[in-house]
Amino acid sequence: MAHLLIVELPGGNDTDIVEAALQRGDQFSFLTAGLDHYRGQAAVWTWLQKAAHILDVAEVPDADICVRVLALHAREPFDGVLCLMDLRLVLAAEVAHALGLPFLNPASARLLRDKFSVRSRLLERGIGQGAFALAQSNAELQNAVTRLGLPLLIKPVDGFGSQNIVLLEQPEDLDPWMSPLDDMLPSGVDYGLGVRANDRLLVERFLHGTVVGCDTFSRAGVHQLLGVNEKLMFDRPSFAIRGGCFTPMGPQFQYLQDYVFALLDAVDFDWGAAHIELMLTSQGPQLIEINARLVGAKIARQVGLAIGMSLHERLIELHLGHTNAVSWSQAQFAATRWVTAPRRGTLDRIELPVAGPEIRCVEMLKQPGDPIQPPMDNADRIGYVIARADAFERAQAAAQSYVDHCICHYRL
Repeated sequence: MAHLLIVELPGGNDTDIVEAALQRGDQFSFLTAGLDHYRGQAAVWTWLQKAAHILDVAEVPDADICVRVLALHAREPFDGVLCLMDLRLVLAAEVAHALGLPFLNPASARLLRDKFSVRSRLLERGIGQGAFALAQSNAELQNAVTRLGLPLLIKPVDGFGSQNIVLLEQPEDLDPWMSPLDDMLPSGVDYGLGVRANDRLLVERFLHGTVVGCDTFSRAGVHQLLGVNEKLMFDRPSFAIRGGCFTPMGPQFQYLQDYVFALLDAVDFDWGAAHIELMLTSQGPQLIEINARLVGAKIARQVGLAIGMSLHERLIELHLGHTNAVSWSQAQFAATRWVTAPRRGTLDRIELPVAGPEIRCVEMLKQPGDPIQPPMDNADRIGYVIARADAFERAQAAAQSYVDHCICHYRL
């Protein structure tokens, strides 16, 4: 039985990693800067109460957090550190480094939490990037937009979850009523857990093509591509993901594997899971961003269902230093679709249809009484379904049909 240190929960409510640890028979301790947030969610708190220890580090400097973890480690040694949340990746890397446990090295963790620095590093290492610039003031932002020209994306360098993104495609998008470029900074965005946006903005060329996600495991700098998830987006101006279909690794993805591995090597990615989003353009694959963690938004469940094993359990094994490689002997296709609201209101209830044999997972994340609105970013989605089948088209059709027959009752 291993003793795991789990740092926060992805999305602030996803307990899959805790459930996987307990399923394996492991013991875990939980580190958080938002204990009240978890206490306020009955279902989540039920799982977290199974922790051997809960370390509440609200408003505690990172250096002192390391001291607390080391003190507990001296009494009850940790065997692995896990963090699936962007906001705490650097802290988790520093803690794991202090404990001498397998994790992404702290230098790469810091680099990957800054999208502009990643772009710059890749350019330095000879990997072509579209036009991009850094803006740390409204004047710099306006100059960057003028210099680079449309179409452009503006996103926080420390952002995550497809949130707080601005798309400028047409000249009318520069109308101050549409995109107030002279009033975007400081943003004051509160990411939660005591973390605010650092108000560094990445301005980059907006690409057209097909969005895919490539999920990898790395051990001592040796990478494995698990497969490719073709992503479907909601119509603009939304940046939320409508769903996707995961295809396990095969020879047809060799060119993507070569590109993804070159990206990981360029940022010195040595240990852990990564979720790399690419745009497949007419000029070849282009990077959207590298997420230095296991994929979120329930896609890890989707991948696990596709390959026939718990991806969270495999992640735990990876961070315990085990050498088990992911196998595709039982692999099939897996598709997700998200349930969303047609208009703003308050959720009353959801009527779910009868699930066919391809439907493997259904979960509603919003509860009666929760505010709902059309999906502008991923946090607006109500729930999801995952289907598994032996054909790409069958998996997608099953998931879409289920969502089409969900009925959301709400009040305006």
